[in-house]
Amino acid sequence: MGSMDRRTFLKGAGAAAGGALLGGPFAGFVARQAHAGPGPSFRDLGPVEDLRDGRVRLWLPDGFSYQSFHDNDGPEVVLDDGTSLPGRHDGMAALPGPNGDVWLVRNHEVNGNAPGGAFGPGTPYDGAALGGTTTTLVSPLGEVRESYTSLNGTQMNCSGGPMPWGAWITCEETVNGPDVGPDFTGTSNEDLEQPHGFVFEVPAGGQSDRQPIRQAGRFAHEAVAFDPVDGILYLTEDNFGFPSGFFRYLPPSDPMETGRLDDGGRLQMLAVVGRPNADLARAQPRRATFDVDWVDIDDPDPEFDPVVSNNDAIVYVGNQGRAGGAAWFSRLEGCVYDDNVVYFCSTQGGGEPEGQFGPVGDGFGNGRGQVWAYHTRGQTLQLVYESTGEEVLDFPDNVTTSPRGTLVLCEDGPADNHLRGLNRGGQIFDIAVNRLRRNDDPTVTRFGEEFAGTTFTADGHTLFVNIQASDGITFAIWGPWERIRV
Repeated sequence: MGSMDRRTFLKGAGAAAGGALLGGPFAGFVARQAHAGPGPSFRDLGPVEDLRDGRVRLWLPDGFSYQSFHDNDGPEVVLDDGTSLPGRHDGMAALPGPNGDVWLVRNHEVNGNAPGGAFGPGTPYDGAALGGTTTTLVSPLGEVRESYTSLNGTQMNCSGGPMPWGAWITCEETVNGPDVGPDFTGTSNEDLEQPHGFVFEVPAGGQSDRQPIRQAGRFAHEAVAFDPVDGILYLTEDNFGFPSGFFRYLPPSDPMETGRLDDGGRLQMLAVVGRPNADLARAQPRRATFDVDWVDIDDPDPEFDPVVSNNDAIVYVGNQGRAGGAAWFSRLEGCVYDDNVVYFCSTQGGGEPEGQFGPVGDGFGNGRGQVWAYHTRGQTLQLVYESTGEEVLDFPDNVTTSPRGTLVLCEDGPADNHLRGLNRGGQIFDIAVNRLRRNDDPTVTRFGEEFAGTTFTADGHTLFVNIQASDGITFAIWGPWERIRV
């Protein structure tokens, strides 16, 4: 997930190559061209007033409503445990709660450190780390019942994934620690008490045990998706400025039986059969399909002595896979499982072979984004969609699926950010556009702030989503989803 420093860098990213779509659950897709004329009426968005206070914060299709809550831009929000609500709302899961309500487990992608600075009660994983998760019991219409700290003492909690046994796996998008030098912010890590760069489990309606799943790797984690058939956890890496990898974690026991994700398993990284270090960050042929294999990671949980640079630490795990031929992607972010397929976003994938970020082989694209599908039964990788330009799809990030199988994509671009739908008919269409303004000065727009954490209730009635910034906000959106094929 991008930070403001990274976003400045992203503004220079070049235009993407042509669209490409595939078979599988999305068989019959036909690419929508970048300048394909006016679309059907369901692509038209208009201003809709927030039921909380009548302000317009989103544009939506006709017939839709929403209510916002937990807005940091205004009076301080204090959770039931006395904690001031952290900002930078990011990845999130909607899990069934009591009496038809919903447990929202929400990440807070806060970087930096301060001695004793961890938010919330209880014993944090790292007393100096400022990120974590909060849990909120909310109605399907966005009415808050209760809220509390569910994980503290972590860093850069970016995205993650809901687990079928009723939990959220949250991901640290960093490798900071007392054994690693400053990251891109230049902040010293000397005050940190623990290494970071792990995934943690948070049960719905409960507390995390604050123990990292260390064998799932120490790298810049973004999101996860769990395959309940094979009992495998798939993981994306958003390794900004370096090649990123697609991983899987084979736990030592079946979480569907134990009801939790255990440490002590095996980490592997995807490779393309017959193409060592395949550079998939660049523009790919239409319907590109690859057979894949998996490379073992021998040292997934490094501890560095002496202290190493952040640049060296952030590629340590991935370089083991690349030494064995693992594929290169550009900034892997959102990830979701649906019907034997794991979909994941390459946020800046799809650029021309020669572009702003150098020649083929540097593992870093200069496109506007790709959506990939890994077919777990056949062990094949296919390109679902490659953006034809920022007006169609701009830096896809978090992703979820609707009950109909439509992919709902959060944009993290430098301009107007949308929620986009990619349906089974192969159409990219608009679901929402950010029209947020500052509460204390409505002349100041926040249109460039990213959507994050998109997640449906189990019955598909409500879509919850965040807009991420230091002043984060969460929305509950509902309406005639069937009319726009979501």
